[in-house]
Amino acid sequence: MSKVVLRSSNFLKKGALDQSYTGLLFTPYSLILLVGLPGSGKSTLVGQLVAADSKLQPISTDKIRERLFGNEVIQGEWLLVWREVQRQFQRAAIQISRGEVSTAIYDATNAQRRHRREVIVYARAAGFKQIVGLWVDTPVWLCLARNRRRDRQVPEEVILRMHRQLRDAPPSLSEGLDCLLRSSQLSVCTSAASPS
Repeated sequence: MSKVVLRSSNFLKKGALDQSYTGLLFTPYSLILLVGLPGSGKSTLVGQLVAADSKLQPISTDKIRERLFGNEVIQGEWLLVWREVQRQFQRAAIQISRGEVSTAIYDATNAQRRHRREVIVYARAAGFKQIVGLWVDTPVWLCLARNRRRDRQVPEEVILRMHRQLRDAPPSLSEGLDCLLRSSQLSVCTSAASPS
């Protein structure tokens, strides 16, 4: 079982992950389903978690796009990306059953309720017993500011559309999640990061 403490309530500060691994517990066969806007800090969080525990298995739509299309900026055909996500879910479930991996982390925006439900249904079919939603709810203004500083920028209208989707249909347990954590409300947080 992996133990992780998330010290930053809004993931504003890089390196805010406590290396002591106390706090948040994930049972075997767990999938962490990230939800958040581009620039919210999802991939940074995944990097911190994987650096803290090498038995965590990231599954990233950006990395899949990079491998399939040569560049993560190229959106490509979603069906091809989704098939690879499904393949990686199946592989992660097998690795978990062998003890090679403790938990999988799905790093994608997951802004649309319909897509979240589809992911949850498929993850259950692949063998994940516990699905934890982790909503990295970074303010849209900060996501837009971070996006402007990126080499690979997402069009602002896309970020604003995703923001409206999350505002109008936020993640909820009714989607099939076993647990839902919102980054600004994590009970395991011991200190909030200050903007720098």
